[in-house]
Amino acid sequence: MKENSIPLDYANGLLYELQKAFWDERGRGARFRTTTVGHEYFVNKCLPLLQSSERDEILRALGDFLQREGIAGRVVYELEERLLRVRVEGCVHRPVEVKLVERGVEPFTCVPANLIVLAIEEKLNRPVELAEIKTEEGLCQLLLVLFDKRPTLE
Repeated sequence: MKENSIPLDYANGLLYELQKAFWDERGRGARFRTTTVGHEYFVNKCLPLLQSSERDEILRALGDFLQREGIAGRVVYELEERLLRVRVEGCVHRPVEVKLVERGVEPFTCVPANLIVLAIEEKLNRPVELAEIKTEEGLCQLLLVLFDKRPTLE
């Protein structure tokens, strides 16, 4: 059976147009509607690989996964109290963010960031918010805010 693949510029072009249309409709509110983009992919592909409940091990495993899948070239994490700074180099979707910035739209969603958020929320029971995406030459700088663990009834 022949594998069906599409050109990356085609997929990113569609992703850009969808994001731009959503931004035109919702403005900054679009950010809060796109936090689960990639959820099905996370559940099917990422979650089974996350065996540890240690934050650093989860982040390392997810960075390795993003590289193996060809989504990102390198992912570097730096935690400062509640702020998780993530440097994503060589992301296949970076051209979408660059094009949004060129059109005056601040980047508001990021698939690698969403996968990181989903992993932390699922494995550590801690809410996370993507606060900022900055594009730079060849990479994106992400700022995620980690909140306290959700209370449980025990």
